[in-house]
Amino acid sequence: MNWRSTVLSGVALCLSACAAYDGYPLKPGVSTQDEVRAVMGVPSLTWQDEAGQQWAYPRGPAGVHTYMVHLGQDGRVLRLENVLTSAHFARIRPGVDGQEAVLRLIGPPFPPWTTYFKARDELVWEWRICDDWSKLARFGVLFDGTTGIVRSTYQRPEPSPWNHSPPWCGR
Repeated sequence: MNWRSTVLSGVALCLSACAAYDGYPLKPGVSTQDEVRAVMGVPSLTWQDEAGQQWAYPRGPAGVHTYMVHLGQDGRVLRLENVLTSAHFARIRPGVDGQEAVLRLIGPPFPPWTTYFKARDELVWEWRICDDWSKLARFGVLFDGTTGIVRSTYQRPEPSPWNHSPPWCGR
């Protein structure tokens, strides 16, 4: 194999890996759970309910997406969506939702950014996101340490180490 073949093979491999990032080839109503696993890999979290299954695919810490795949009882894709969006964040209900509800809504946080503040008895989960202005930001959910119920949420820009303004990101 010459160097051109090696380079072209590497490029093709990289492009095929990128295509699976967001589940691009999957089609609602057509694609099966086996095809989802083949394209997106093993989900990090799964849930089963009367409607079917829900699979979470976080793409962090460098990525700014978490994809949820909803499967019907027949094992076919109902929908696939990026859930790290303002519309999903707005569905989190402080004083009502707990950790399980947040996980099902926006997926798992980035573990090294999970922090417990003893003085406030507060657990904080954070996600890296691309905000509505296509700037890198972090979204946080604060839980009461005793009840595990959402106390509040917040969003803050992620400063660049070079100029202290948030870098651009792709949605």
